[in-house]
Amino acid sequence: MADNNNNGYDYNHIDGDNDGDDDEFESSKSKLSLKSNYKQKIVWRNVIALSTLHLITIYSFYTSLSNPFLQWNHLIIADIFGRLSGLGILAGAHRLWAHRSYEASLSLRIFLMLLQTMALQNDIYDWCRDHRVHHKYSDTDADPYNVRRGFFFSHMGWLLVRKHPEVIRKGKTIDLSDLWSDPVVRFQRRFYIPLVILFWGLIPTYISHLITDLPLWECFVCTVIVRYVVSLHCTWTVNSLAHMYGYQMFDQSIEPRENRLVTYLSLGEGYHNYHHVFPWDYSASELGWNRCFNLATLFIDFCAWLGLAKNLKKPDRKLIENRLKRTGNLDQYIQQQQKTKKFFFNLFRIFTWFYYI
Repeated sequence: MADNNNNGYDYNHIDGDNDGDDDEFESSKSKLSLKSNYKQKIVWRNVIALSTLHLITIYSFYTSLSNPFLQWNHLIIADIFGRLSGLGILAGAHRLWAHRSYEASLSLRIFLMLLQTMALQNDIYDWCRDHRVHHKYSDTDADPYNVRRGFFFSHMGWLLVRKHPEVIRKGKTIDLSDLWSDPVVRFQRRFYIPLVILFWGLIPTYISHLITDLPLWECFVCTVIVRYVVSLHCTWTVNSLAHMYGYQMFDQSIEPRENRLVTYLSLGEGYHNYHHVFPWDYSASELGWNRCFNLATLFIDFCAWLGLAKNLKKPDRKLIENRLKRTGNLDQYIQQQQKTKKFFFNLFRIFTWFYYI
């Protein structure tokens, strides 16, 4: 289902963000030309596949809303699987494997690998390669989801065309030896297709069927197809909305931004300006889950409490303050910090936590 170098429906190229420490990240952002002779080539297989998935999803929404006998537990099951697969991307592919922001036991790595497989965004190895390239060459021709090519391209258009030659060239320079040394990553890559069939398709469909007693095809459409399309768009907002709209509090010279809408849609990945400055922070945000909405951080902290995760990386306060003074917007930062202390803001945050948990 993929042409890893040229973008077949190689889905595991999504989401976004980087690895490496702050100084290495800044020095490696090469001044790649945004005006090249590259001509886009449409990948019609991907266009047809994504169009079909979206048409099925739209039709499913329409029939569900007009169905007086709709079983709400059917939708809840799809929602649960969507959040579980999201954790596989956020806590697994992104924060654990791509950024090495914490260490996980074998059992936790296997669990996160299975959840990441359920998300169907390519295997961990390919996902992390594209993500590391994205961070190292953010918003240049070598960035797989370069926001300077427009909102649609950074959101989902990058899946519909062949990769820019710079993405392929720079992708080959990324060190992935740490990933290949992990037997969990190697196992997933070797058996990816059967794992996808089982954990993306069959298991969610069958569990939904057992609980709701609805026909298998209905369970597949809602719990697999609709859940998948909605999850993809939530992930894509990190590459598009969080690189175009919001606050640049920690570094005003880069495109990534703090975007509250993306935070809620992506289960905690909207603190994007901070994340691109400190990509190795296991929380992908300045504050912990108890002071901001970050479901993936809560999950990692819970795993650490259970003894399944350790060495959670976090920059100290002095490092953050120095970076704010050097490249950030202090006025904007102070303004946003004051908002978090307001009653209605915290009431909304508490309500959101109850909704998601």
